[in-house]
Amino acid sequence: MENRSEAEASPYKSLVAAVSYGIASMAMVFINKDILMQYGHSMTLLTLQQLATALLIHVGRQMGYTRAKGVDMQTAKILLPVSLFYNANVAFALASLKGVNIPMYIAIKRLTPLAVLIAGFSSGKGKPTTQVTLSVLLIAAGVIIAALGDFSFDLLGYGMALTSVFFQTMYLVLVERSGAEDGLSSIEIMFYNSFLSLPFLIFLIITTGEFPNSLALLFAKSNSFSFLVILVISLVMGIVLNFTMFLCTIVNSALTTTIVGVLKGVGSTTLGFVILGGVEVHALNVTGLVINTAGGVWYSYAKYQQKMSKPPKQVLDVEAHR
Repeated sequence: MENRSEAEASPYKSLVAAVSYGIASMAMVFINKDILMQYGHSMTLLTLQQLATALLIHVGRQMGYTRAKGVDMQTAKILLPVSLFYNANVAFALASLKGVNIPMYIAIKRLTPLAVLIAGFSSGKGKPTTQVTLSVLLIAAGVIIAALGDFSFDLLGYGMALTSVFFQTMYLVLVERSGAEDGLSSIEIMFYNSFLSLPFLIFLIITTGEFPNSLALLFAKSNSFSFLVILVISLVMGIVLNFTMFLCTIVNSALTTTIVGVLKGVGSTTLGFVILGGVEVHALNVTGLVINTAGGVWYSYAKYQQKMSKPPKQVLDVEAHR
């Protein structure tokens, strides 16, 4: 069954949502790299980002800047699986990095579009077009070829990364379903996700031993103006990234969001070569990235054709589409 929000969104709005998410996601890679070089407690940083998101939306609602409703227990119950899958994805992704190098981690995570395609078909969403199917398979083939250029096998690490792909897939599919079928806006889903994540994240930073050392280091680092600037940018970009991700998933689809993530990964890798340098490039890596990018471009063209072939419908504001 076609996603209702996807059917109602104009091609222009869908493109803006996808491009915004891609830019925010790519920028966040380098911002996180910068701050984690100064402050290595990643789970505490994620907790601060989720806390800032929840507080900002709450204050905005109180001041009338957003129409998002307050906490409703029934809605929280509906979105609890979204939050659980989100945090499980993050937890397994971080755990996998202990045994899998970053290029292979990115390659494995790029298999998410294929998993989303399979999950959508299995849940009765309908069979995708031939072009969409072939383009996603081409992306997956590019990932495999690129990975062969830097293949170091760690069973536990690979298992963690593939489990993270599963949780990310379920997370994106649930976000898409919540936005379309339950009439929730991207702001509301973002608020509930942040609100419901906090207890889990606080428990996690305590049990893993990050707290209270991470808090003490944060106060010690607060004397540095440059650190405070990059911390604030990180918190703000965390909010922007979450909003654009939810918006892209609602007005497009979970599959489109993951494809944008794949292309973002290619862009981040390319910029990493240019900015950081010192990275040995193998023929298989380059070939795989080219195939991967070609698949992403093909998918975008196929989805654009599919959207343009439908009759235009009235587009409602994301915050007021009740």
